[in-house]
Amino acid sequence: MLRAYKYRMYPTKEQEEMFFQHFGACRYIYNWALEQKIKTYEQNGKSISRFDLNKGISMLKRDGEHEWLKDVNSQSLQGATLNLDNAFTRFFREKKGFPKFKSRKNPVQAFNVPQNYKADIENNRIYLPKIDYIKTIFHRPLGDGDLRTATVTRTPTGKYYISILVDDGAEIPKKPKFSVNDTVGIDVGIKDFAITSNADKINNPRHLKNSMKRLKVLSKRLSKKQKCSKNRNKARQQVAKLHGKISNQRHDFQHKVSTKLVSENQAIAVETLNVSGMLKNHCLAQHIADASWTSFITKLEYKAEWYGKTILRIGRFEPSTKICNVCGYYNSSITLADREWECPDCNTHHDRDINAAINIKKFALQEQNLIGI
Repeated sequence: MLRAYKYRMYPTKEQEEMFFQHFGACRYIYNWALEQKIKTYEQNGKSISRFDLNKGISMLKRDGEHEWLKDVNSQSLQGATLNLDNAFTRFFREKKGFPKFKSRKNPVQAFNVPQNYKADIENNRIYLPKIDYIKTIFHRPLGDGDLRTATVTRTPTGKYYISILVDDGAEIPKKPKFSVNDTVGIDVGIKDFAITSNADKINNPRHLKNSMKRLKVLSKRLSKKQKCSKNRNKARQQVAKLHGKISNQRHDFQHKVSTKLVSENQAIAVETLNVSGMLKNHCLAQHIADASWTSFITKLEYKAEWYGKTILRIGRFEPSTKICNVCGYYNSSITLADREWECPDCNTHHDRDINAAINIKKFALQEQNLIGI
């Protein structure tokens, strides 16, 4: 089983310069490889393979204009072509969008180190090829197993992290059978972050909204600074630091909620949402982005795989909100403003979100939804 371990790095100024050299070189190779793929397809109607691109990198190094590529770890450069290959795979299989050229103005910069790095846990340091040993704080033990690709990342606030992928050799737990009693339906929302079919409501912390007043102040200060000045860079760092804090709060909250739900249930039923389409609603876009439902569902999915639990999904167009979970009456007159409603057939009083969570559980447990599970 693959697990990632992330640690904070504290490079020296010289090592920071080497990091920037690796960031720039990997970005250059990625853009060069993307250009080669586009040109080859336009001329021949065929795609150039990653292995041919890697041969092209060797030819670039022999060129007098690109000798600076020799100062960068060659495997990191080949990792850039691998990332491009994966981007095209997602484009063709998952329709994630055509790969784009990378900009040096991107606030997050990264490069991969596939092998030949060493983790010295006793002395709190990690060796990277071409860079030497770098101070690293191992705040938690590194898992036992084969060390796979390591990824060095620079955040917008200027912090450096390394994420190490470890294959511990353990098999993925088999998923046990589940029943109605140990299955929970979850309906995500804005007023409440998540509502379960057991009538439990998890409050939405609204991290972005709570920090919006301070964020507006810092953004206004940034807008008044002179471009390319040191004070503007300081103001930008303050804005990035606050955004980083909001992101950390959001991830911490979602990790706690997802871990609790996975540990207490054998199966979790969720609804497939068109989040990108919902974000086009300018009245709710900020609240939807603040809730970050996609990130939460992703955490549920990989934690369920870790612990041998099952994630059930229902279709995007299932009317979970408008159907009475008792008699099945379809109420087409419900709007977003209606938080409670009463079924005209069975006179059952419904809380909108709890009723939706119960219906999500019922839909997910139908026989046609359990095929292949």
